[in-house]
Amino acid sequence: MFKVKRIYEVPQASDGYRILVDRIWPRGVAKDKARIDLWLREIAPSNALRKWFGHDPERWAEFQKCYLKELQGAAELTKQLQDLNKAHGTVTLVFSARDEVHNQAVALRAFLDTRG
Repeated sequence: MFKVKRIYEVPQASDGYRILVDRIWPRGVAKDKARIDLWLREIAPSNALRKWFGHDPERWAEFQKCYLKELQGAAELTKQLQDLNKAHGTVTLVFSARDEVHNQAVALRAFLDTRG
C-alpha cells in the first residue's frame, strides 16, 4: 500500500518505509528527525516541470499528464518503488508541498496504484 504524507507531520510507525519524493530537501527539517528511509530525488518531477507547475491547482491536470510521461520514462525507479512496497507492505511517499491534494506525491501514488 502506498500512502502520502507531508514531511512536516510527525512520523508514525504506521508510515512503514518512508521515501522522500522531493527533488530538494525541505526547508527547516532536520534529516535526523525526518525519519526518511530513502530520498529518491530522481523520481521527482523535472526542475522545468516543477517550476512550471508551481503548485497552481489550475495547472494540476496538465501537470499530471506531463509527470506521467516523465514517470513512464523512469521504469527502473518505479519498479524500485513497487519492489519496496512488496518488501515493506506500506510505503509512505513523503513530500513538502503545502497543498496536500495537488502535489507530485499524490500524482506518483496514482501512477503506482494503476501499475498494481
